[in-house]
Amino acid sequence: MPTGAPRAAITHVVIVWMENRDASAVTAASMPYLYGLSQTFGRADNYDAVAHPSLPNYLAFWSGSTQGVTDDGVHDVTAESLSSQLAAAGLAWRTYAQDYPAGGCYTGSSYPGGVDGPGVAGTYARKHNPAMSFTFVSGSAQCDNIQPLASFDPGVSFAFVVPNLCNDMHDCAAAQGDTFLRAFLPQVLEAPDWPRTLLVVSFDEGTTDAGGGGRVFTLVARQGLSGVVSTIPHDHYGLLRTVEDVLGLPCLGTACNATPLDEFLP
Repeated sequence: MPTGAPRAAITHVVIVWMENRDASAVTAASMPYLYGLSQTFGRADNYDAVAHPSLPNYLAFWSGSTQGVTDDGVHDVTAESLSSQLAAAGLAWRTYAQDYPAGGCYTGSSYPGGVDGPGVAGTYARKHNPAMSFTFVSGSAQCDNIQPLASFDPGVSFAFVVPNLCNDMHDCAAAQGDTFLRAFLPQVLEAPDWPRTLLVVSFDEGTTDAGGGGRVFTLVARQGLSGVVSTIPHDHYGLLRTVEDVLGLPCLGTACNATPLDEFLP
């Protein structure tokens, strides 16, 4: 189902996903940098993850479906996804997975790495890299679109940023996640393409079952957005729909009936 022409004002989307915190855990005291940005730009205060554990949430965002996955195992899915949509549209996409090994197509479940871009050294986890769960990527040259974070380029049409297991707060404190974001996000906010960029920082899941996966903190930022706090219900399917609408892509699965984050868009 086509969703129409892309929004001319936005030509780049950057999404950063953090890990395992309810929205109530992100405050001016616990994560002052992230919370401060949400006050400056915008925040979706009624945004829920859709499942537990991590991987189904990533798949839901990447393909409009959890694909029947209920665990964090290794899965090879043949369904259409954001990767195949972007490739078909001729749009450059990347997953910047921190501590992903450079060179080749690494399909292992994890990889311990050194310092890769901002933050501290840590471990890459395939379960936080949804593109790799789709054979369209893992079985083809599309795998080259998965790169270490040090290769980050804010000029691609779509970038999904996956910090390592410490910097994303899976294994480390909220303070470390905030420190990572403080070091990384200026690469987006100060880029030449920032005037045409939509930035979203969200979390894969919370610790409750609200909406299926818990209420999660979600920053939405773009040039010209100022202090917008939304109480409209959203979830990961709505985020996928937002990306598809912004870039002029068809909708996938449950995203077709989801509510996009239009109140934050020009």
